Amino acid sequence: MTGRASRMKLERDIQPPVSERGPASKKIVVAYGFWIFLLSDFVLFSGFFAAYAVQSTATAGGPSGHDLFDLKLVAVETALLLLSSFACGMAGVAMMVRNERWFQTAMAVTGLLGAGFLAIELHEFIKLTGEGAGPQRSAFLSAFFALVGCHGLHVTLGLVWLTTMMAQIRAKRFRDDIERRIACFMLFWHALDIIWVALFTTVYLLGSAL
Repeated sequence: MTGRASRMKLERDIQPPVSERGPASKKIVVAYGFWIFLLSDFVLFSGFFAAYAVQSTATAGGPSGHDLFDLKLVAVETALLLLSSFACGMAGVAMMVRNERWFQTAMAVTGLLGAGFLAIELHEFIKLTGEGAGPQRSAFLSAFFALVGCHGLHVTLGLVWLTTMMAQIRAKRFRDDIERRIACFMLFWHALDIIWVALFTTVYLLGSAL
């Protein structure tokens, strides 16, 4: 055992450092690149949050969040998105065991809950605009529509991506490259949940209290 241990130690010692072992695997490259994308997206939202924080009281004599926000409706909206994140996690479990039926079911539930979230958000936008509280009314409303609308756009793109992943699994089953894309989608979807929780707290809860 001593001689074998010595040989293993010698092999480890003569191995080149990680940076000199050639290109990284496709899995590592994809994961690294996607994390950079997510971080850049967080930076983007940070700018929108900062703009909203500065303009949150600039109502120009118009309605404030306290006058406009329906917290009960937004609570339902939040519950839909959080439940969709749970369903997305269940799809990840199904992917790990390569159960296509449960994967497709969980992804479909994720999509339906996400679509319900978007429907409520669209209803809110139409209602506010119909009441004369559109983005042109004040700097506060411009910042509100930009921040919430940017998140809604991300959810919309996520639903398109989700549908694409369901179709690829249906056509090509669980291949390594497709599983990498699904893992990236799940990171993206959970990140949208994190951003929404921050948005719900900063915009709706604090805005209703002002």
